[in-house]
Amino acid sequence: MQNEESLIRRAQERDPMALTQLYEENFDRIYRYIVLKIGDRIEAEDMTQQVFLNALKSISKYKWKGMPFSSWLYRIAHNQVVDYLRKKSRRATVPLDETMPAGDRDPGQVAERKLEIEQLAKATKRLTPAQQEVISLRFAGELSVAEVAKVMGRSEGAIKALQHSAIVALRKVMAAGTA
Repeated sequence: MQNEESLIRRAQERDPMALTQLYEENFDRIYRYIVLKIGDRIEAEDMTQQVFLNALKSISKYKWKGMPFSSWLYRIAHNQVVDYLRKKSRRATVPLDETMPAGDRDPGQVAERKLEIEQLAKATKRLTPAQQEVISLRFAGELSVAEVAKVMGRSEGAIKALQHSAIVALRKVMAAGTA
């Protein structure tokens, strides 16, 4: 934590190395969190970039309170997801088919993996909003139970119980094939 505090202080002074390190340490987790919440990888990339732009604009106002810097980033990401979903509900959209890049990967395996992810995303939508948030933060964001508790403003015990109930509900939905 002491190391992160000094890193943030340097970033607030616009040290490019510190800013780059914060970006690299957090980008993947924030991206996974957003993509799980909205289900659109391309849009999630844009939104993740916007999270970091907003963080860069506001980093001078950031106050160290002993919490992980990622908690602040997740709050920014959460607000962006809420805004995105609010705007999306106001307009009809038609998703474009994603093209699969050519590469060394077996197209069959890629298709199976994509289907599994889609089924999991559909199953996740059947959870309560709090359960969805815990699953997103714990598994897509790779946060610890303590970090999720801080982000969500709940006790660690409440987060553990919520995570357990979410996993049980996901198993039931996936086993029933009603995702």
